[in-house]
Amino acid sequence: QAQLAESGGGLVQAGGSLRLSCVASGDIFKTVSSLNVMRWYRQAPGKQRELVAGFLPGGGTAYVDSVKGRCTISRNNNKKSIILQMDNLQSEDTAVYYCYAALWGDEYWGQGTQVTVAS
Repeated sequence: QAQLAESGGGLVQAGGSLRLSCVASGDIFKTVSSLNVMRWYRQAPGKQRELVAGFLPGGGTAYVDSVKGRCTISRNNNKKSIILQMDNLQSEDTAVYYCYAALWGDEYWGQGTQVTVAS
């Protein structure tokens, strides 16, 4: 069974920080040394799911304009987990955050972790 598991969501005040983690587990993920395609998405009520941050094919990173300068995506040493460090959070960041991975033409999604920013 392949699984992505997010953690780190919660309730914070505006201007606060959260550190989201996503860990890939399961036999299929054990067959590769690393997962090159891993991303963070988010979805607010009544809105489409949007890409927040991810690793580019060339090895760089990309962010949606609304979080640039406030969020940083990084890999753990095992190359099968990712971190999203979010600083100076605003009420507009309130959403369910989902981890995403792609391998062998298949896509995998986590169950999501709720981020709520209170003013």
